[in-house]
Amino acid sequence: MAVRIRMKKLGRRHRPFFRICAMDSRTPRDGRVLEELGTYDPMVADVDARAVLNGERIKHWLDVGAQPSENVQVLIKKYGLGGTRIAQQEEALKHLAKQRRRPEPIQITKPDEPPPAEQPAEEPAAEKPAPEPAAAEESENTE
Repeated sequence: MAVRIRMKKLGRRHRPFFRICAMDSRTPRDGRVLEELGTYDPMVADVDARAVLNGERIKHWLDVGAQPSENVQVLIKKYGLGGTRIAQQEEALKHLAKQRRRPEPIQITKPDEPPPAEQPAEEPAAEKPAPEPAAAEESENTE
């Protein structure tokens, strides 16, 4: 079984996304994978933040004899273990993570306004004197 390290295409139309995978060479591009080794998102604005690789696992597969595709070879050379752009990638990923954080909500305070006119608190019904029945008074007046 010959193993290749290739990019598996995901995403949708006009929004590609790739997973870098170790695959059997006989499987189709988007077929079954042996192991996922990283991601590549070409839509990220910062070029150095586009690829995220698992360097240890890629090294393992290369030691076993896996052959990377041309595009994956370029990414491994730049962002793999001992790559030429590791420091720039770390900076780009930190910057990207900082951008994604939501800011704390701002507490809007209004200028001091006079408090609304206080209304006297109503007493509970048990403490109020019971109202006299009006019907009893009317019957007395009619007689």
